[in-house]
Amino acid sequence: MSEIRFDNRVAIVTGAGGGLGREHALLLASRGAKVVVNDLGGAADGTGSGSSAADAVVKEINEAGGTAVANYDSVATPEGGEGVVQTAIDNFGQVDIVINNAGILRDRSFVKLTPPELEIVLDVHLKGGFYVSQPAFRHMKEKNYGRLIFTASAAGIFGNFGQTNYGAAKMGLCGLSHVLAVEGAKYNIKSNVIAPIAKTRLTENLLGPAADALDPACVAPLVAYLCSEQCEATHEIYSVGGGRFARIFVGLAPGWTKGKAAVPAIEEIAANFDQIRNPEGYTIPNSIADEMKVIFEALKD
Repeated sequence: MSEIRFDNRVAIVTGAGGGLGREHALLLASRGAKVVVNDLGGAADGTGSGSSAADAVVKEINEAGGTAVANYDSVATPEGGEGVVQTAIDNFGQVDIVINNAGILRDRSFVKLTPPELEIVLDVHLKGGFYVSQPAFRHMKEKNYGRLIFTASAAGIFGNFGQTNYGAAKMGLCGLSHVLAVEGAKYNIKSNVIAPIAKTRLTENLLGPAADALDPACVAPLVAYLCSEQCEATHEIYSVGGGRFARIFVGLAPGWTKGKAAVPAIEEIAANFDQIRNPEGYTIPNSIADEMKVIFEALKD
């Protein structure tokens, strides 16, 4: 197998001052990519700022023979997102890869969650992914090439106590990525999602003893492959952690059909609920059109 390289490619990695983002940046740079290392330099809850985190990663890359520049903009504003992308254009003339990794935590049980705690998490995760990806997507369309990665979480896909704000933001990123995969298809823009489990400053206090087996370096190879020219996969979600890699997908069960334009009684729904819930024989729709096709086939039968 030939070596996968990123020569003449420019990558943006948000939240790259430590943890997962740092690993992504280091690996891509070691394979020839020019990297914009974005990090606001704040605390895990989003407060504060500073340049030292991004600068340290840039120094590490450059001293290893790679090429990187730092960016300290907040992804949580349209201006910040534009600034991150402009840093890539100003220094390297293009943007080929965007890895949306920046994130914060404001965990709180649902009844105690305040509007500001909801808003800041949505701003950084969901809006941040939008604000960085939109200007990058415009540039990718012009170049007819692009690779986008969004960092979701099992907290959004499966749910986790005390993380309504975080879970909602992370599942929102799945929807964002899916739409960009559809819109980017004819421009050779691939968009995928990872749901990583790794020891970082956001998770080390949550994982307990298991954290030692969840090196963030284990996540970066999958991300790098999804960002490569060789990878044709798009519109997908991947679980990754501790050296294990697996696809997560939304399946559509065959369900139960009353009949064309037939309105069932509530009691009929109850009587057929086991069949409605039965996942056996599921398909994996890749678009709304795929779902509609299943519906029309059922009505025809």
